[in-house]
Amino acid sequence: MTYKIIIADDHPLFRAALKQAVGQAVDDVEVIEADTIAELQRAVLENSEADLVLLDLNMPGAHGFSGLVFMRGQYPGLPVVMISGTEDIQVIRKAIDYGASGFIPKSTSLQLIAEAIQAVLNGDVWLPADVQGRIDRLDAETCEFSEKLATLTPQQFRVLGMLMEGLLNKQIAYELDVSEATIKAHITAVFRKLGVRNRTQAVIAVQQLEVERPVTPE
Repeated sequence: MTYKIIIADDHPLFRAALKQAVGQAVDDVEVIEADTIAELQRAVLENSEADLVLLDLNMPGAHGFSGLVFMRGQYPGLPVVMISGTEDIQVIRKAIDYGASGFIPKSTSLQLIAEAIQAVLNGDVWLPADVQGRIDRLDAETCEFSEKLATLTPQQFRVLGMLMEGLLNKQIAYELDVSEATIKAHITAVFRKLGVRNRTQAVIAVQQLEVERPVTPE
């Protein structure tokens, strides 16, 4: 059996490291690489039979866990393992609650990453040994919003991401090569699905999925 594994990370060197770990995990594998959320969406569309996605938490085009939530909503049968430079227990907790099949800190050795990949391909959920059993559940309100976000279509998700960046309707229309009327229709649908009334409420709601970074003393 030939496995298909998608590596989504915007750092070429770490993609190379993950590719090496994948090679250690399985003998017969095809690796597809993506460096943005848009590239990831394209990769999944072109490889619908993929077995696993290794997804960097801080991918261009996503806000916090929004990329993970979107993937789980659109492709519920495709396991997604989060990759991150953080080892914060709260971040790991959220990743699992949002549907990740595992969480691999970037400090993890190649051998252990390979073991994690093998475990997830076998149907297990993989977590660093020192955090297993310490995962609390997310509050109901945050989970409810993630379920709403997961109902967005790929195009609606792209539009929402551009709203988060502060782009105007005409700028979004230009970027996506569609009419402003089409963008307005997408935005109306996004607001309806998320249960918000305007851009500000949408931004505030999506910020629930952002990863809180520790404040460092000046």
